[in-house]
Amino acid sequence: MRYEGSVYRPPSEAGSLILQITIGCAHNLCTFCGMYKGEHFRIRPISDVIEDLGWARAHYQHIEKVFLADGDALVLQNKALIRILDTILDLFPECQKVSIYGSPKDVLRKSADELAELRNKGLSMIYIGGESGSDKILERIKKGVKSEELVEAVQKIEDADIKASVTFISGLGGRLDWEEHAVKTGEVISRMSPSYVGLLTLMTEPGTELYEDILAGRFSLLSAEEVLEETKLLLENINLEKKCVFRSNHASNYLSLRGDLPEDKGAMLAQIEKAKRNASMIKDERFRML
Repeated sequence: MRYEGSVYRPPSEAGSLILQITIGCAHNLCTFCGMYKGEHFRIRPISDVIEDLGWARAHYQHIEKVFLADGDALVLQNKALIRILDTILDLFPECQKVSIYGSPKDVLRKSADELAELRNKGLSMIYIGGESGSDKILERIKKGVKSEELVEAVQKIEDADIKASVTFISGLGGRLDWEEHAVKTGEVISRMSPSYVGLLTLMTEPGTELYEDILAGRFSLLSAEEVLEETKLLLENINLEKKCVFRSNHASNYLSLRGDLPEDKGAMLAQIEKAKRNASMIKDERFRML
């Protein structure tokens, strides 16, 4: 397999074949993100991608999951994506799951028929960064979309019978807007009704705009205890009927939470309350990078 630059994957794709079909991120403006700041976005030649799949078949006996990277691989035209998906189906008949990173704009640019076509060719999940449900915060972090577009994109994915896994970031509103961030994000999750929600906690990276804002005193980070309070408020504002797998067990999180909504909402809220009374349950700052 050939890789260029830094390649990222969701934690749940740890056992997957990582197939890099784009380099970097086409948007690459988010103020908190340093993942692709040194990369010039481009699409890899499809012939190279197909060659990599052939190499993988020759070297790996059994592949059940394939993840299509980088930052917004869904930006490819359907014709190219279908060629890749057809090759995966041909070479890896044992494959049970194909997933991809996609931006909200990528999803909205595709028609319902195009998404259905990708589903029929084996695409089963799209990972999408929501970050916040607050339009104020989305504008401040230069996400490039409004909350209504996030909701529309996720609903479009789910309507195509593709599972949407949406990530949001605790602490992204800072001390000034933590309540708005929590309430609006909970409301947006309720409206989009995704199959999966992943709640990370803000990690600051040198060289990003947000990091400079912190140094200049324009943004104040939440403490671990304040993040728990924000998470509690967020959960309280999620009201779903369809099952949603909720995970807040990333390395960045101060407290590991996992459950199915709405069934486990009460238990997760109780776990937060317990952690607020028992500081030993809160992850030490030194271990959030591990």
